[in-house]
Parts: sequence; C-alpha cells; structure tokens
Amino acid sequence: MNILYLILSVFAVWRITHLLSKEDGPFDIIFRIRKSAGENFLGKMMDCFYCLSIWIALPFGIWLGTNWVEKILVWLALSGAAALLEQATTKNNKDNETPTYYED
Repeated sequence: MNILYLILSVFAVWRITHLLSKEDGPFDIIFRIRKSAGENFLGKMMDCFYCLSIWIALPFGIWLGTNWVEKILVWLALSGAAALLEQATTKNNKDNETPTYYED
C-alpha cells in the first residue's frame, strides 16, 4: 500500500464528509440534497459526520487494500482518521464560553 495514497485518502474522506454533512456547497446544492433527504435514513446519515464518514471511506478502503482483511482495516482506519480530523478542526464550545459569575 502506498503511504501517500493513504494520507491523501484520509484528507479526501474528511473533505467529502465535511462537505456533505456540514456545508451548503456551491449554489446551496448540498443543502438542497440534505433538505430533500428529510428525516429518513439518508437524511439522518447526512446530518451525522461520523455516520457519513463510514460510508464515504468505504470505496477508498476497497481501492487501497490488497486483500479483504486489509480493505476492511483501511476502511475503518480512514473513517477513524476523518473523525479525528473533524474533532481537531471543530471548535469546542465549552472552551469558548465566557464564565458565569453568581452573586449572593
């Protein structure tokens, strides 16, 4: 397995998943797709970064792996790496909150 393709695939899985789950896309195309998906399985999956990353990573894992065991491991590793990137790039609201002071 080529390490360059693995690294590029991690970023590609994160980017595609982020686009589909968090962004509106050019001309609001992705927003319209999410809106039309509604509350069914596809709609709920598109609202969850972690759920969607599993399915986005699947073709990359099949492409990169050389045998079925490796394909499954790469698939899950790509989804996990995308999840880690999402956590690393998402602002944590708890850190940004202003403290609340109480007076007696």
